[in-house]
Formats: sequence, C-alpha cells, structure tokens
Amino acid sequence: MEASKSSYFSGNRQTFAVAPQVWGLKTIFVNLFFIAEPDGTWVLVDAGVPGCAHKIKRAAEEIFGEDARPKAIVLTHGHFDHIGAVKDLAEEWDVPVYAHPLELPYLTGRSSYPPPDSSVGGGGMAYMAFAYPKKPINITNYVELLPPDGSVPGLTGWHWIHTPGHTPGHVSLFREEDRVLVAGDAFTTRDAESAIAVMTEKREVHGPPAYFTPDWAAAHRSVDALASLNPKIAASGHGMPMKGEELRRGLENLVKNFWVIAVPTKGRYVHEPAVADERGVISVPPQVGSSMPKLMAIAGALTLAGFAYSAINRRSKQNSHLKKDRPLPHNRVASGLPPTVNPDYDDPTIHTNNYP
Repeated sequence: MEASKSSYFSGNRQTFAVAPQVWGLKTIFVNLFFIAEPDGTWVLVDAGVPGCAHKIKRAAEEIFGEDARPKAIVLTHGHFDHIGAVKDLAEEWDVPVYAHPLELPYLTGRSSYPPPDSSVGGGGMAYMAFAYPKKPINITNYVELLPPDGSVPGLTGWHWIHTPGHTPGHVSLFREEDRVLVAGDAFTTRDAESAIAVMTEKREVHGPPAYFTPDWAAAHRSVDALASLNPKIAASGHGMPMKGEELRRGLENLVKNFWVIAVPTKGRYVHEPAVADERGVISVPPQVGSSMPKLMAIAGALTLAGFAYSAINRRSKQNSHLKKDRPLPHNRVASGLPPTVNPDYDDPTIHTNNYP
C-alpha cells in the first residue's frame, strides 16, 4: 500500500522521520528503519530486540496502511538487538532476509559472535553486556546474500557498503541522491554504553558500541569510509538522526581521534581482534580482568536474565546447516594479525559456540 507524503512525519510517537521516505522506530534501546520507494513499496532495515514484532507491524501499518508487508528485510548485522523479531516477521510476511555473506554463520546457527566485553565503556549498557545473547539464530530458510554489485534488493538508488569491525559482515546503506546514510552500528549518534543516554538521546557522534566491537582497526577503517561519503543525514542503530554541519564535524572528529575517543584504553579486543571467516569465529583473545562493580553486575543480571533467557529459548528447534548451493566468498584476514592465523584453514571443528 502506498505511503502518503504526509506520512513522512508519522503520527506514531514511537516512530521518527529520518529523511524523505525513510522512517525510524526505537525498540527499547535500538533503532530499526522503514525505507520506501516512490511506488509505495518498502523494505525493513533491521528488526529490533526480541519481542517487538507487534510493535514493528503496528508502526508499518501506520506508515504504509493496513496489512503492510515489505518486499524484503535487510540486516546491517546479526547482533541480538538488531534481529530480535526477524524470524517471526520473515515467517509471517514470507519475505527474504538479506545479509552480508560474513554474517551468515550467526544467522544460520553455525557460530556465536565473540563474547561481549563488559569491562569497556564504563556505562550501564556496557556493565550489562555480559548478559546479552550472543548465540546464533537460524533463519536458513529465509536468509539470502546481498548482491555483490552493492545494490539493495527492493530499493533503487541505495547501495550497501561493507563496514566491518563491529561485526565481520556489518553493512551500512547509502542513498547517493540526497546523501542519506543508514549506518547501523558502524558508528552511533549517542553514547551507546550509557543507560542514561538511552533515555536522554543526546545527539553526539560516537564509535560503535564498545562492548560488542571485536576488531577496532576494521571499525576505524569503516568509519573513515563512511565519513568520506560526506553524508548529509545519518541514522544509526543507537541514537537519533543527525545532519548537516553537526554531523560533518562529529564524523571528522571521530575519524581523526578514533583511537582516543572511541577505542577503550584497555579491554579484551583492544590490542588483538577476534578472527572470523565465512564459517564463523576462529579465535578470540584471552579474557581480561574486569573492573565492573559487583553490585552493578548483579543488578544487570537480575534486570536482563529473564530477557536473555526468553530471547534464547523462544527460538524453535532449528536446522543448523547452510544451503548447500549457496556460494560463500572467503574472508581474507586483515594485515597485521598474528602470523599463526591461517586464513585458508578450513577445519570446521575450529568454530565453536563456547567461548570463555
């Protein structure tokens, strides 16, 4: 159903306008996006936290009309707060879910992400990171590879950009015509580590959420690549959209001072990244001591224990095998990694879901 021009400013208090034909919806502490075509068809970008399917459908109907259904779902990456409702929505809408090849292990039951690092960030969201779900989901029956030419299925004028660092297969979306960027978590527009910032939504350009970023060198290169696009409007997974000179200055400062203002002074992945390929995680650096206050850890555990438990256990029993005919490119390990890492090593037993 066609989206009206007046719906650029949606009446739903929980949705917000990003740019012409682009809307955002906040689910607890993370954003997802609706992007429309001139003919009224649309694509959902990311799928929020677990349990938000009804909220997403309600927002879609308000913007696009009753029984609204997208042409596709596109994932910037597969962290739990970006794929919470994807299985339910893909099944109900019967639409494909597109992701980068290097995200497939985490979307087809093959591999967990590297464990989050609660010792970094210094805020409430970071302190609770140890309880965030990191196990893979399995949407093998719906997931498809993003086209290698950079086009975005269902959206003319948009292209996807590989922006790894926060995850191996993280992507951002860019519309050249008016320089609108959907950054995912390549960078954020609020302090993602702070629980207070989640409530206040103070707009500032920040690096990717530190507690879930296992490769800082790649993250820096990705921010640099996005800044070079000179976006006029940027919408991220965490924070409200930013635009104009404020955005330009914020990105310029982030690129220039990334290793001072974005990268933690110490942490599990600061000096050594996690290593992954198209099958999933190969290795993670050893765990470091955490200065997390015990009371905060206990409070975080009590707050999120039920949430994490239900998020993991609501998944039905799933087939963990990739489609046999699906082509997968090989991820070459970035330069500067330890020489003991062999990017051509193919032993599937090296990939595991049980990281300390």
